[in-house]
This record gives sequence, structure tokens and C-alpha cells, in this order.
Amino acid sequence: MFIVIVTLRVKPHTVETFVEGIEANARASRAEPGCLRFDVLRTDTDPHRFMLYEIYRDEAAFYDEHRSTAHYAAWRAVTAECVDTHRNVFCRPLSLTRTEEQSS
Repeated sequence: MFIVIVTLRVKPHTVETFVEGIEANARASRAEPGCLRFDVLRTDTDPHRFMLYEIYRDEAAFYDEHRSTAHYAAWRAVTAECVDTHRNVFCRPLSLTRTEEQSS
């Protein structure tokens, strides 16, 4: 699995446009065969800060399949208009066997 955690700060006057854009992107992304999960979160402490939690089958499902879709291109246009700051963190699950967990 390949996981992407995205943190975004949205310009206050563009929140409605951003929400419409991310809802469309999330719906379409969830329909991709390689997308296992796509969550959109809004922080409790800052109404302009959002997080995306995306899980893909593998790196190719994210880089090659997801990023080549029309809905991703539309999403990039929304971020260009609405987002002040954007940070991606790329992750992989940590696989621990029971023996490794006990020895820690």
C-alpha cells in the first residue's frame, strides 16, 4: 500500500469553491480501481485547514493512474485558485510481526 497524507490551508474567501472541488475529486478518486480509501477532513481548530488521507494499492496507482485522470487535473485547478499552503507526506504501513512487537 501507498499512503498520502495531505495538509492544506484554504484561502478564507474560497472555502466554498474548495469544498465543491474536493468533494468532486474525492468521489471520482474513490471510484478508481487503485484507490482503497480517500477521506477528506476539516480540522476543528481552524475552519480553513483541511487534510486528505488517501490509500492506494501501490505507488503506480497514485502516480500513474490517479494523477493522470481528468478529475485530478480539475482538482489541480481548484488548488491553484483556493489553496495557500499544501504539503504532502508519503507513507507506507509499518509491518511488524508478533515477534518483532514483543521484542520492542
